[in-house]
Amino acid sequence: MNKNPRSDGITRREALHWGLAGAAGLTFFGPRRVLAKAARRPARATAVIQIWMWGGPSHLDTFDPKPEAGYDYCGPLSSATPTNVPGIRIGELLPRLAQHADKYAIIRSMTHGVNAHETASYLVQTGREPGRLVYPSVGAVVSLFKGYDHGYAGPVPPYVVLTEPQGRFSEAGFLGQRYKPFATGGDPGAARFAVEGLVAEGISDERQRRRRDLLHALDTLGKAMPGDPHFARLDQCEEQAYELMFGEARRLFDLSEEPDELREEYGRNTFGQSCLAARRLVEAGVPYVTINYKGWDTHKQHFQIMRRKLPELDQGMAALLADLAGRGLLDRTIVWWGGEFGRTPRVQWEPPWNGGRGHHGKCFSAVVAGGGFKGGCVVGASNATGEEVAARPVYPSDLIGSIYELLGIDPDGPLPNPRGLDVRLLPSPADGVASGGRLREIMAV
Repeated sequence: MNKNPRSDGITRREALHWGLAGAAGLTFFGPRRVLAKAARRPARATAVIQIWMWGGPSHLDTFDPKPEAGYDYCGPLSSATPTNVPGIRIGELLPRLAQHADKYAIIRSMTHGVNAHETASYLVQTGREPGRLVYPSVGAVVSLFKGYDHGYAGPVPPYVVLTEPQGRFSEAGFLGQRYKPFATGGDPGAARFAVEGLVAEGISDERQRRRRDLLHALDTLGKAMPGDPHFARLDQCEEQAYELMFGEARRLFDLSEEPDELREEYGRNTFGQSCLAARRLVEAGVPYVTINYKGWDTHKQHFQIMRRKLPELDQGMAALLADLAGRGLLDRTIVWWGGEFGRTPRVQWEPPWNGGRGHHGKCFSAVVAGGGFKGGCVVGASNATGEEVAARPVYPSDLIGSIYELLGIDPDGPLPNPRGLDVRLLPSPADGVASGGRLREIMAV
């Protein structure tokens, strides 16, 4: 039997990656490992925290306010908040983020022109139009180049989603199951963060241990065949799974280890505590974390929802930026905020919307911070009503390519894959793809 642990067995991290941590008596059937050559580029960043605004946030109510446009565009949110960077204003319900504008750059000219959730989500997270192939998301690509095949040895998989995948497309694409995100499930804002496979809701640790003892007591076949290599491998998998349930990975998601004052600073809600969990993950070396922040598809009751959701966003994201900076992590961690598109600048007052905003892919905003992106900057501009790009269009592949470069990944290089396809990480203008160019103006040299 081959004794190489990387070919004969699975590590405890891979056990969790394949969803094995919550069961006993486990078997493993995995694909062949894909060996990818890391790009030979100096990396400014080592990790990404993506705050995915599921449903598409309004740019006018967040990072591109237009109070001068009038009530039909602003509704009751008719003012803007000055930031700590002269000349930059953001939405009136984001006062905490206004005090951290020196840490982030606002891109006010994002565009792709698509108003359908699925297609827009795919575009923004892959940089490509839908076609015959399903390309991997940014998280899966980072997992490929910065994960297990390149020395990653963290206690959890290299691509984590808090708390559930968006479900718009397969994030791993043609890279396959190995590069899918580990979705935690559960609620970081709950009294006990029930991470799938690590913490069983409603079952105490003591009860979990008693279950294991009962399993061992009933395992008469295993006892009758001591030394059998197949049973030995199952025992190894079980040991690794229980180490995850009660060991390093479990502690990583245990937010009770953080001071109460800090948890309050982030906000005692799902989003705020997800931001805190994301900080803990990148601090432990996880290269890609997505916070899937739902609730932004506001066709109806838009302003009522904004008055509830924006203060929550403001508190959690501001605390994340401050905490990363205070720990010296922001210099090497990219924070990427945005959704699949923006929302219609003109408010839809007519029935059945009665004060809602629709989908708007012609012009929207994104925010990037840390990891080599310069703070205190604005890229591009929308017109006076926020309906169209007025200057410096930025397409999804431009932003994604800039993120890859700061991570030391060549966006123009080949994308290794188990199918042997001859493809590159991102398309180029030569492929007929619109581009405004990489974000050199906000990328540190």
